[in-house]
Amino acid sequence: MINDWKLFALFSAIFAALTAIFGKIGVSEINSNLATFIRTIVILMVSALFISFNKEWVLPSELSKKSLLFLILSGFATGSSWLCYYRALQLGPASKVAPVDKLSVVFVILLAALFLNEPLKIKTIVGGILVCAGTVILAI
Repeated sequence: MINDWKLFALFSAIFAALTAIFGKIGVSEINSNLATFIRTIVILMVSALFISFNKEWVLPSELSKKSLLFLILSGFATGSSWLCYYRALQLGPASKVAPVDKLSVVFVILLAALFLNEPLKIKTIVGGILVCAGTVILAI
C-alpha cells in the first residue's frame, strides 16, 4: 500500500478541483442544500465500499471516545463547509469561489500552530502570505 502523504495530498487537490467543476454544474438546476445532501449520500456509499474492501469495519465500542468526539465535530465542520461551498458555487463563478475556499490553508496553518503546537516556520508564514495574496488576486 502507498503511504506517501504528498501523493494523497496531490490527489486530494485534483479531486477538490473536480469537486468545484462538477459541483458548479450540479447546483445549476437544483437547490444547493439538496445538492450537498446528494453528494453526502454518494460519499457515504463510497466510504462504505472502501471500508468494506479493506475490511476495516470495527464496533463503535472499540473506538476512542476522544476520536469519536473530534470526528463528530469534524463532521459538523465539514457539513457546514460543504453547505457554504455549494451555495457559494451556486451564486458565484467557480474560478473565484475555489480560491477563496483555499484560504482554509491559512486558517489550518494558524489553528495548527495554536491548538496542535505545530511550528510556524518562516517558509510556512511566507507560504500562508502568498496563499492570501493569490486568493485576493484571483478573487477580485
